[in-house]
Amino acid sequence: MSRLGKKPIIIPENVKVTEENGVLIIKGPLGEISRNFKKDINIEIKEGSIVLVPQKNIKENFALWGTYASHIKNMIEGVTKGFEKKLIIEGVGFRAQLEESNLVLNLGLSHPVKVEIPKDLKVKTEKNVIVVFGADKEKVGQFSSQIRALKKPEPYKGKGIRYEGEIIRRKAGKKAAAAT
Repeated sequence: MSRLGKKPIIIPENVKVTEENGVLIIKGPLGEISRNFKKDINIEIKEGSIVLVPQKNIKENFALWGTYASHIKNMIEGVTKGFEKKLIIEGVGFRAQLEESNLVLNLGLSHPVKVEIPKDLKVKTEKNVIVVFGADKEKVGQFSSQIRALKKPEPYKGKGIRYEGEIIRRKAGKKAAAAT
């Protein structure tokens, strides 16, 4: 039994929730998110809350029950507050700048790298920080990971792109290894 799934999900006043043929549509001040759900879990929209009920008592439905509850909570939070990821660029000459709907990164390569920004995301750059903001948690995380994959932080000097708060385990160089 899912502890998350049992609890009703409260719908804020400025959010509108509709369900049609297994597609849940949530509209709020920051936009609209829709997601396809399996019919194994009934989504009941009542006055000011959403209640999830599994149709059959099988193990797979219990797993989906809590997962769907988390997805719906993230959708509601996304259209009300939004999600944000910060990426920090470290390295001499490494920088990011915005050009129209593209993010241009200078990462020590022979050419600048252009990354197209998805339409439903907003990106800001400040010195060595890239801020990705959007209503859909998955899209924010996916785009952030694509940017990070362009130049992952290396363990010797820490150069590259990392998430804010991410700790890079540093390795000793050749001089420290030779001294022991």
